[in-house]
Amino acid sequence: MNPDSWTLLQAVLVFSSCALVIAIAGTRITRVVDQLADRTGIGEAAAGAVLLGAATSIGGSVLSVTAAWHGNAELAVSNALGGIAVQTFFLAVADMVYRRANLEHAAASVPNMMQNALLITLLALIMTAPLLPEVTLWGIHPVTPLLFIAYVYGIHLSQGAHNSPMWAPTRTRETSEDKPDDTSQMSSMARLWSEFALLFIILGVAGWTLEPSATVIAAKTGLTQTIVGVMLTAISTSIPELVTSIAAVRRGALTLAVGGIIGGNAFDTLFTAASDVAYREGSIYHTMTDDTLFWAGLTLLMSGILMMGLIRRERQGPGRIGVESVLLILLYLGGAWLLLY
Repeated sequence: MNPDSWTLLQAVLVFSSCALVIAIAGTRITRVVDQLADRTGIGEAAAGAVLLGAATSIGGSVLSVTAAWHGNAELAVSNALGGIAVQTFFLAVADMVYRRANLEHAAASVPNMMQNALLITLLALIMTAPLLPEVTLWGIHPVTPLLFIAYVYGIHLSQGAHNSPMWAPTRTRETSEDKPDDTSQMSSMARLWSEFALLFIILGVAGWTLEPSATVIAAKTGLTQTIVGVMLTAISTSIPELVTSIAAVRRGALTLAVGGIIGGNAFDTLFTAASDVAYREGSIYHTMTDDTLFWAGLTLLMSGILMMGLIRRERQGPGRIGVESVLLILLYLGGAWLLLY
C-alpha cells in the first residue's frame, strides 16, 4: 500500500509495530554482542561501541537516510541528533537501575572516555558545518567525508586504548572489571555472527519501514518534522539502547552498557553524514532549523557533562546516582519541554 494513502491510524499502527520489532530485536542482540566480545577478545567497551552501537543504531540510520532521500531533510537530521540526546538520557536511566554505585564510576574505562571524546568532536563538526560556505561536490558537503574519517580514526584510537592503555582508572570495590566469561558454554562463533547479522537486518528493515509512517504522522497531525524526529522516531529507534543498557547492567556487563550508549551516539553522528550523501538538493547541514541546531547544542552539552562524570567517577550522588545523571535528566526533559511548548 502506498504510504501517501495511509490514514493517521494506519500510520500509527505501522509505527508502533516497527518500534516493537526494534525493541525485541535490540534486546536479543545484547546477549549476542556480549558473547562476541568474549569470543573475539576485543573487550566489552569496543564491542559496545562498534558492534552493539552500530547494530542498535541501524534502524535510526536507515530512517534518516531514507528521509533524506525523499527530501525530508529536517526529519533526517532531527532524528539523528534527537537519538543522541535520548540515548544519553537513557544512560542516566541505566544509572538509576544500578543501585550499587554510580554507573560511570563502576564502568570506568579508557575506551569509553575515548569514544565520548570522539562523539564531542563529531558533534562539533556537525555544528560547524552550517556556518561554513554552502559548497558541495557531487551534492556532498566537505564536512561529510571528514565525519567518516574522524569516526574511523577515533575507533582506531579507542581500540588502541583497550589493547595498550597509557593509563588506567583507579580500581575500587565498585569498579567493574572487563573480564571475559567462560566461552565453553557459548554458541559457536559462526552461529553468533549469523544471529548478529540476522538481527542487524531486521533492525534495518524496521527503520526503513518506520520512515514513511513518521512522515505521514507529521503531515496528518500538523507537527513539525523536528518534533516528530526528536520526540517520536528518535525515541522509538533508540528503544534498543534503553533495553540493551538495562539488560547489560543486570547481566553485570557494565562496561558494555556504557560503551553501547556512547558508541551508539558516536555512530549516530554518521546518520547526518549519510543523510547528506542521500540528500540530493544540496548540503543537508544548511537545512538545519533553529530547533535542530538547539538539539545539536544540547547533545554537545550533555556529552561534555557525561565526559566530566566519567573522569570524576563520583561513587554516590543524589538518589544514589551520579550528579551528572541528574543533570542529564534535567537537560533532556527541559529540552523536550522547550521543543513542545
